Amino acid sequence: MWPDPERKMVVFLLFLLCFHTNSSAQQVSAASPAVQDVGKSAGSQGTGTPLPPSAKEKPSSAASQPVEDKDIPSLPGATVRVLKEGEKLPQRKDTEYEDWSRPELTPAVKGKLEADPMGRVERDGFTREFWRVQWRELDPIDLWVIKPASVKNPPVVLYLYSYNGSNARYKNDDFCKSLTRGGVAAVGFVSAVTGQRFHDRAVRQTFVSELEESLGATTHDVQKILDFLEMRGDMDMNRVGMWGDGSGASIAILASAVDPRIKALDLLDPWGDWPEWLAKSSLVLEDQRAEYLTPFFLSGVADLDPLQYFSKVKAQKVRLQYIKDGISITPSIVRENMEAAAPPNAEIVHYENTEAFLEEVATKGVGFDWINANVSTSNPQSKTRDSAQTLLKDKISQPQ
Repeated sequence: MWPDPERKMVVFLLFLLCFHTNSSAQQVSAASPAVQDVGKSAGSQGTGTPLPPSAKEKPSSAASQPVEDKDIPSLPGATVRVLKEGEKLPQRKDTEYEDWSRPELTPAVKGKLEADPMGRVERDGFTREFWRVQWRELDPIDLWVIKPASVKNPPVVLYLYSYNGSNARYKNDDFCKSLTRGGVAAVGFVSAVTGQRFHDRAVRQTFVSELEESLGATTHDVQKILDFLEMRGDMDMNRVGMWGDGSGASIAILASAVDPRIKALDLLDPWGDWPEWLAKSSLVLEDQRAEYLTPFFLSGVADLDPLQYFSKVKAQKVRLQYIKDGISITPSIVRENMEAAAPPNAEIVHYENTEAFLEEVATKGVGFDWINANVSTSNPQSKTRDSAQTLLKDKISQPQ
């Protein structure tokens, strides 16, 4: 019989062991949702081949039913996994696998792609699909694919709103109608360290504090999403555009500089010129600004500066839009430098203030007409008043 102090110590150590094992399992479960290889979802041998139409149209289980009224649909087949002896916890950052400091994909990232169809609904004039895709540990991405009805192989536009945007807009039927009217498909998602992709992190972390990851990872995501769309085989990958706002526009520039599949870029108030932006942007908290201006921090994003890559974009059609007054997230010096770096084929549009943007874009209902027209064979007649008003509301609600 152990003396009482020793017995208490053994019980305490056993409690710690059980607690640690359970915590590790929960971390793996929460951070690594069950996703299946695209080929396996289709009943193949896991080769990453596209899902057949029947598999795309019908969710595989009750957990995959239409999701328009659910913020986070449940994952079919999610299980708790206990780590084996010697097995390491998944790591979000693996320098041998992915280099966040450069916009180009490494060979290892190019070869990995998992996707799980979560639900599909048909509406008047469009279909909406929700997918969970993944190619990086601890970072599943919610992907919304909106397709016009009765259009075979439509052109497609990727939509990336600024930090701290969300995917909630893609569950709005009227918004989806505005995206697809004119026969163009739309694909929406959020950046790294944003929305549903913010988890298993310290609360103090933000898109800006993790700027190298935010930019590098999301630029890689754009290229992998294009791979996913190619695998599907139901869109015209010779007519691909990307619409970006704020940080989303910055990422669109980086992606277009390394991926020729993006044929048209529509950019609203892109961030960039990082030394100037970090020194003057109203989005940066004053008590943190000095940290972001250190040589160490700036060196991490030096090769991810849209100012450096803007003249190198491979898109054949480019539009650069700036709201000059009323939006202080992008400093005026950054706007001037970005315009000077724009490629010769760029169309530059100024709005004097937020009221002018509202009058010229929202009231006229032309928010997405330019990008749709430049990936489509004909000029769509879509009217996007609600979309433009929502966009303006998003932008002016940011800290000034």
